[in-house]
Parts: sequence; structure tokens; C-alpha cells
Amino acid sequence: MSESRVNRGFGRVLIVIYGVFALAATARSFSQIVTRFDEAPVAYTLSAIAALIYIVATVALARGDRTSTRVATVAIAIELAGVLVVGLASLLAPAAFPEASVWSGFGSGYLFIPLVLPLVGLWWLWRSRTPQ
Repeated sequence: MSESRVNRGFGRVLIVIYGVFALAATARSFSQIVTRFDEAPVAYTLSAIAALIYIVATVALARGDRTSTRVATVAIAIELAGVLVVGLASLLAPAAFPEASVWSGFGSGYLFIPLVLPLVGLWWLWRSRTPQ
């Protein structure tokens, strides 16, 4: 069996970026849920879900074995679906999002990194895959 390349080279940069987003989204959602949950429960719950997905993706990318790579692929695909669905919903029904989530406006509050990151993550997983 050949060695995985997912967590090497550019993969390490990707792990750091996911780790930063995991920490930031976790801290933000925890603070929002504890102090102001009644103001925007949907947005704050979505931010907590995003944080959980970022944590799973970070750990799975860092581990880099075959099973973890599959977990990372699923987590990042869910992340992409989430940012697309929430991004579109936040534009079509802004009243449902009185406060922004990480994925609102396709991640516009985070320089659109939440939109680009899963695309880059899936590209890297595809590019660094090892032959079966």
C-alpha cells in the first residue's frame, strides 16, 4: 500500500487553514449560543454546525489515512453543500438570517473563504489521492 500524500506539502497549509476556521467558528458559535441564542437561533446553530464540520475536516485531513481521507471528503462535500444552500437562502430570505452565520452570503463576512475552501479541499483530496 502506498503512503497517503493528503497531509503533506500543500495539505499541511490546508490543515492549518481548516484548523483556524475550526477554532474561529467554534469560539464564535459558542459565544453566540451562550450569550444571544434567542436573537438568531438558526444562524448561530448553522455556525455551530459549520464549526463541527471544520473540526472533522481538520482532524481527518491531518490523519491522512484512507478512512480519514474518505471522512474528509464527505465532510468537505457537506461543507460545500452547506455554504451553497445557506448562502443562497440568506440572499433569498434575509429575514430568516437576522445575524450572519459563517456561511451566510456564501461566506462574504469571511472574504468568501468558506466558499473557496471546500473547492480547494476537494481539489486537493482528488489531486493527492493514491492509486488503489
